[in-house]
Amino acid sequence: MEFEEGAGNPDGLTVDIDGCLWVAMARGGTVRRYTPSGALDRIIHFPVSTVTSCTFGGADLDLLFVTSACVGRSEVELHKEPHSGAVFVCEVSVAGLPASRFAG
Repeated sequence: MEFEEGAGNPDGLTVDIDGCLWVAMARGGTVRRYTPSGALDRIIHFPVSTVTSCTFGGADLDLLFVTSACVGRSEVELHKEPHSGAVFVCEVSVAGLPASRFAG
């Protein structure tokens, strides 16, 4: 999969019940949803550029939890993006798959 200039770098990801891939784009400030065929289906924008990962949660696994980073950011960057380091919760119209437990 290739990303356009300025999209950021793929970081953490998760999968929904439709088999779509949700990718947190570090330094891009978005989470992107890709269909099983690889088509970009949705982009969710955040008020921080350093989104780091995403996972589904909530009783029906229909909430998307998105983490962001503040470590390594300069004072100027943190002033521009005061929500860096926050966890965001988005209502999305699809449920995620339950997490697999570590077997080791």
